[in-house]
Amino acid sequence: MTATDLDVVGIGNALVDVLSHEDDGFLERLALTKGAMTLVDAERAEQLYRAVSSRTEMSGGSAANTLAGVASFGGRAGYIGRVRDDALGTVFAHDLGSLGVVFDSPPATAGPGTGRCIIVVTPDAQRTMNTYLGASSLLGADHLDLDLIGSAAVTYLEGFLFDRPEAKEAYRVAAEAAHAAGRTVALSLSDGFCVDRHRADFLALVAGGTDILFANTDEITSLYQVATFEEAVELVRGHCRIACLTRSEKGSVILAGDDEWEIAAHPVETVVDTTGAGDLYAAGFLYGWTHDQPLDRCGRLGSIAASAVLGHTGARPGLSLAQLLHTLEP
Repeated sequence: MTATDLDVVGIGNALVDVLSHEDDGFLERLALTKGAMTLVDAERAEQLYRAVSSRTEMSGGSAANTLAGVASFGGRAGYIGRVRDDALGTVFAHDLGSLGVVFDSPPATAGPGTGRCIIVVTPDAQRTMNTYLGASSLLGADHLDLDLIGSAAVTYLEGFLFDRPEAKEAYRVAAEAAHAAGRTVALSLSDGFCVDRHRADFLALVAGGTDILFANTDEITSLYQVATFEEAVELVRGHCRIACLTRSEKGSVILAGDDEWEIAAHPVETVVDTTGAGDLYAAGFLYGWTHDQPLDRCGRLGSIAASAVLGHTGARPGLSLAQLLHTLEP
């Protein structure tokens, strides 16, 4: 595969995920905010790493999970992110490459180590994330591969990376490069607390540089500072070409101008872990979008992909998503 014919290129925090199943008492003892993504320093990350009772480690980060999903469907995916030239950075790059995702970003040779995200999953399948960004947060506009962005049908931006001014500038440059090449820009809001921190900048990016928006109920109501999902639906209309709004077990709603589709959640026998469900929804939708599928079918592909990670620990499906295409009715 060359870097000139990609379906989706993603930009985000390049992290190694560390997952552990714990009870709610663990959250209380460690003073963790349930359901949130909290940024931590290296010392806190090490404390939490030592405290968890079990560990499942894998390459991760929201956009990387989405691109792994696109590749699992058989799509052509690339990734831009910042890792250090350390053991975790090597693992991250090798893992993405083994999935068929193009990752040619040069590793940093100085500064903080490769980032990691400690994800605590409670019995209700809720995930609580504590992230040491490390090298991943230092991505700036000068680290972008503009040729790669120009070659991809969709450039996908991960909201989690939005905490530094340099990253915001990188997103602006990436969106402009994609649009200059006649391509599509997609954005995931990623986390309601992240939206709270950067609402004005997110609103500007949604209205001025985003073609496809992904958000869950908490994120979209936070963005527009409204109490109900229905109010947010009316406000997001017209701010971007397409809005994909996920509602957990209620499925999703897709908006495009005055048109609206309600997409049912794909059935799951037992929900074990919600980590990565939103990332995989975006993967299914973008795979469909880049393969000329109608919007309702794109949404159904998103639901199918999301369901593939709910029944086990971790943000990656346990099987090739291409094998699930037969479950999608014509």
